[in-house]
Amino acid sequence: MTRVAAVQMASGPNVGANLLEAGRLIAMAADAGAQLVVLPENFAIMGMAETDKVAIRETAGAGPIQDFLANQAAKLGIWLVGGTIPLAATAADKVRAACLLYNDQGDVVARYDKMHLFDVRLNEGEETYVESQTIEPGATPVVADTPFGRLGLAVCYDLRFPEQFRAMLEQGMQLFVLPSAFTAITGRAHWEVLIRARAIENLCYVIAAAQGGFHVNGRETHGDSMIVDPWGTVLDRLPRGSGVVAADIDLARVANTRRNFPAISHRRLRVGGPM
Repeated sequence: MTRVAAVQMASGPNVGANLLEAGRLIAMAADAGAQLVVLPENFAIMGMAETDKVAIRETAGAGPIQDFLANQAAKLGIWLVGGTIPLAATAADKVRAACLLYNDQGDVVARYDKMHLFDVRLNEGEETYVESQTIEPGATPVVADTPFGRLGLAVCYDLRFPEQFRAMLEQGMQLFVLPSAFTAITGRAHWEVLIRARAIENLCYVIAAAQGGFHVNGRETHGDSMIVDPWGTVLDRLPRGSGVVAADIDLARVANTRRNFPAISHRRLRVGGPM
């Protein structure tokens, strides 16, 4: 059994203040026995403008946000998923929304760049998002070896694309993390059902860490961070506000569920073509 946790917060434009709050919540999770802690998308900055994250972007391996994550992981002896942070992209006016996985020594052992960008219009134009203006997409699903199993990395809008999770399943995924900042509108409609669907169809654990609340820039995020088991049962959740959700996961539960309910082996199609 392994204790895992997801952090929920409502980040603002001040990086220093966000890191202080993230540190407080990471410590809370570690004190509760969590060996793996997941931060939400954009935990270090939710700027007044989308270009604010470009202004603070870091090169891979160097910068105050990455130093913070490495120090937290090493100091507390935990594995830490650094939500997403803005790393340098090919284009000077864009970033990569990078999800970094740190081991308990503070070393980066995996990096996933968000593949699916949130370019949508809600409420007939009243709420519009165009992530592609400031974010350069990644191209490759990522699954990493950890003491807790084969861990898939995905971010927010990726949740709507089941083929990505099937691709991770082909790489042996047993659980996945989902740092997110779902909008209040889409979250109310789709967040829980999509998380539980991805858990059920892949017979795996999901650790979903969300932004949750009202932000200085006027945005409202849905929250409802949760941990879900391979049968789609919600083990813990936090509807609103800052805090931590935690639960025990067991790889034997994954193996037993997949053996007794072998839907994965019953597939007739794979991603890209027939079985």
